[in-house]
Amino acid sequence: MDDTWIFGYGSLIWRAGFDYLESRPAFVLGWARRFWQGSTDHRGVPGAPGRVVTLVAAHGESCWGRAYRLDPAHREQVLTYLDHREIGGYERLQLPLHFDSETKVSGLTYHATASNPNFLGEADPADIVAQVLAAAGPSGLNKEYVLRLDQALREMGAIDLHVHELAAALGNADRNGGTPI
Repeated sequence: MDDTWIFGYGSLIWRAGFDYLESRPAFVLGWARRFWQGSTDHRGVPGAPGRVVTLVAAHGESCWGRAYRLDPAHREQVLTYLDHREIGGYERLQLPLHFDSETKVSGLTYHATASNPNFLGEADPADIVAQVLAAAGPSGLNKEYVLRLDQALREMGAIDLHVHELAAALGNADRNGGTPI
């Protein structure tokens, strides 16, 4: 069997939750990471969803994340785990993963489309920040998700303006008693 690579662009970057043989920074072309997916099972609850990232088609853009090469002996176990973890509206998507300008492999990721019931779509950044500040779920505060994603991306040397701007606004809210500026 060929190698199976998983591409994580959200919480999988800092908390894979499964065993793998190799992990490397990687990017996908023609996609952008956006906080457009509602989370009622991890970073929010029904009636008060948090916001988590999904991939959206974006011509000319790229999205950095982390690629994980699976052990073939554990492939099905890992995919079953990820199918359950991403049950809140995500679908499998096969796409090319790039490690640099010349090296690429086929990879599997999960993304949420507008057709799923938890999809929230685009919103004003101030509204996203307000929703994130108010949300918490079984996996913790929604704010923690944004801040940990921003930190993990920075540690990889990958700046994502959408994530960074939201993280900065959350930091400003902390300094201003919960009011984002």
